[in-house]
Amino acid sequence: MTRGGAEKNRDGATERKCIVTGEVQPVHGLIRFVAGPDGQLVPDITGKLPGRGVYVASDRAALDKAVAKKLFARGLKTPVTVPEGLTDEVERQVLRRLVELISLARKSGAAVAGYEKVKSWLDKEEATVLIQAVDGSGRGKTKLSTPHFGRYIGWMTADELGMAFGRQTVIHAALASGGLAPRVVEEAQRLRGLREVKGGSGRSEGKKAL
Repeated sequence: MTRGGAEKNRDGATERKCIVTGEVQPVHGLIRFVAGPDGQLVPDITGKLPGRGVYVASDRAALDKAVAKKLFARGLKTPVTVPEGLTDEVERQVLRRLVELISLARKSGAAVAGYEKVKSWLDKEEATVLIQAVDGSGRGKTKLSTPHFGRYIGWMTADELGMAFGRQTVIHAALASGGLAPRVVEEAQRLRGLREVKGGSGRSEGKKAL
């Protein structure tokens, strides 16, 4: 047990209990919530806001249940006002954080976009994460394969990936190992739980997804 009641698993990662499922899991798979000064419930996406917090699995059904069952007030031990459309707002904030992380990786030279650049990185085994837009051409996406022992992210749209790379749209992107890659993978995992993997290409199948 660590300071503040947090537990650590064998790998040293901090764990918390989801107030909906009762399961203890690493914090990177959870969303933290705190009560603001005005009693408004606030999603703490980065986990840095002061005050007592409660955690919910980064899953749309779990968040909706927490709202419906009024579990936030019970967990925080104080009355709170839950904003309208809380789950959608959490998804937007997680997406924004993911876009920021990929953008930072791009600026540091650890991320590239575009079919040819991504293919080159994959061929040279420089890439550890393959990212492809869920609404991209299925035929085009099948020409690239997830790095061996790597990760695949396939539930962002071309517009969302474009924001990370300062372009209108991006279909193919890749991250180098180390640096921000682990944090991008963790944030992408949270986003995946908050949205359906859409599109008929089934890119989460046959690849090593998160």
